[in-house]
Amino acid sequence: MQSPSLVPPPAKLGRLDALRGIAALVVVFDHSSYTFMADFRRELMPQFNTSRYGIMVFFLVSGYIIPASLERRGCVRTFWIGRIFRVYPLWAVVVVVLLAANLLGVAELHDFGGQSTVSVVVAHVTMLQELLGTPNLLLVLWTLSYEMSFYLLVVALFTVRLHRQSAAVAVTLAVLSAASVMAGAVLPASALSGLVGTGPLIVCASITMALAICCASAGSPVLRGFGGVLGGVLALALVGFNGTVPLWEGLVILAVMFLGTAVYRAENGQSTWVRTAAAAVLVVVCAVGSAYWSGTDDHFARRGWIVAFLLAVLTFGVGLASRGRRIPSLLTGLGTISYSVYLVHPVLLAVIDATIGRRRQDRFVLEVAFFAALLPVCLLTHRCVEAPSQAWGRKLAARMHAGRQQPISVAPHP
Repeated sequence: MQSPSLVPPPAKLGRLDALRGIAALVVVFDHSSYTFMADFRRELMPQFNTSRYGIMVFFLVSGYIIPASLERRGCVRTFWIGRIFRVYPLWAVVVVVLLAANLLGVAELHDFGGQSTVSVVVAHVTMLQELLGTPNLLLVLWTLSYEMSFYLLVVALFTVRLHRQSAAVAVTLAVLSAASVMAGAVLPASALSGLVGTGPLIVCASITMALAICCASAGSPVLRGFGGVLGGVLALALVGFNGTVPLWEGLVILAVMFLGTAVYRAENGQSTWVRTAAAAVLVVVCAVGSAYWSGTDDHFARRGWIVAFLLAVLTFGVGLASRGRRIPSLLTGLGTISYSVYLVHPVLLAVIDATIGRRRQDRFVLEVAFFAALLPVCLLTHRCVEAPSQAWGRKLAARMHAGRQQPISVAPHP
């Protein structure tokens, strides 16, 4: 019998939507400032890394929501169906539009370093391309690789019945991050790809991921456990040894998501607030310490990262503490279309950069105009792509779940 699980009520989802709306706006500003406000950006980034602020808020919210989604269903198979219909349809539309824009000569694709088209396609289909040594078609897609890794880890913990140990997992990952910095563990970007080759790694990882998802979705408890653990090991190996961000930051990202899960546990009575608060303090201390001791170079300003991280945690805390307060409909609406905002805006920027070009001087009016043009497009993609695909996913998941609940009849032997 499945144990009952609590589902975040609408009030909580409203708060989380507001947080996603804020994060989406900040990420859009971070990327559009390259085009419209480059001088201001150069002054701001060393003090406040807007990109890291936005994605850390997103990761905290994902950490809160994703395990709830799995445990509400109580079924790994329907969880993956829900995730596939939630994430892939809009992703596919955006990729097709970008490729079409490139063929028309109004956008430019990144150089893939001589990788074959098949390798690039397979790596992106797994959504682990950032962790498979493959440049992203769109820069923002790198965060989806960490989201996918988190899905695999959440399923792994669920299948071995350790899913309620979120606080312990968050602390363990954060401590490993700090330990890696103190030990001077510095790996080159995409270290595994450099060791075994990008192509072979993509083949191995994609087969392993498919096998893990299929086994974890099976009816046999043994197969479910095997598949879950296999997917979890794959995620940890790729994050730990083949990311393009430093090892410590990859571990911090996972720790942050599990911290979001720990807050979900505390709010739903599955853990104590004391334990969650202690975990939060340890994660923050280890993350800040890791960033501080990792030093500063041309591509990383530790002050900007630390300020962004602390403000992201504070924003998440304030958002969750706003229980009972009226959330502005504008923010909840932005949160609803935040995935569209996140994926669509770089395509528009790619077209602008390839046709009009970046501004040599700051143009705040153009920055505002970009937001004004972007949001209606995102509302359209949400209504025409996201909402229908999510509805189809829910129907398919419900049908499969109902089928699993029906008794299996055995026909008599002739």
